[in-house]
Amino acid sequence: MHTEITLHGTALSGHTHRVELLLRALGLPYRFEAAPADVRRSEAFLQLNPLGQIPVLQDGDLALADSNAIMVYLARRYDPQGPWLPLDPLQAAQVQRWLSIAAGEVMHGPATARMIVQFGLCDDKARARRVAERLFPFMEAHLSKRSFLAADHPTLADLACYSYVAHAPEGGLSLASYPSLRAWLARIEALSFFKPIPPSPLPEETSDD
Repeated sequence: MHTEITLHGTALSGHTHRVELLLRALGLPYRFEAAPADVRRSEAFLQLNPLGQIPVLQDGDLALADSNAIMVYLARRYDPQGPWLPLDPLQAAQVQRWLSIAAGEVMHGPATARMIVQFGLCDDKARARRVAERLFPFMEAHLSKRSFLAADHPTLADLACYSYVAHAPEGGLSLASYPSLRAWLARIEALSFFKPIPPSPLPEETSDD
């Protein structure tokens, strides 16, 4: 029997979304606590994450920040033999590679472009586009030969990369030239636990980790 889980985040945050997808995939009951910008500046929230970023997961007495770290924790604690973070060393390394890409190219490409266009983030849109224009052909070639990113089934890699790639058009980045990439997005959206990110933008979404 697990302790009560609370997920602090916002509905439009791709970082929050990836954690929520995993919670749903694992069948773990959780409470969603909205954490817009003013909440993230509060003393109470900064005690949970001094960087003031979302998401934060509370599991009993544990408070854990960083979406990829949270997913690793959840997979290992609640489904240690399951498919989300394979025990095989090579597959685990392949998952980690895509977690790094999610924190690197995905974040600095489509995620940043979306935050600039939708939420007014002050950043370099041309640089974000250049990053995305390297990332998308790479993912297209990779997915032309396989159904999922790191294994023959969904893993943390797919959840970590999905949200911001799927919402790249909100940052002015077209996915029309990448049929294998779009087919992969559709496979994720067809999973039984999937829930979409709401369409309406809010200006508080610029502070994810």
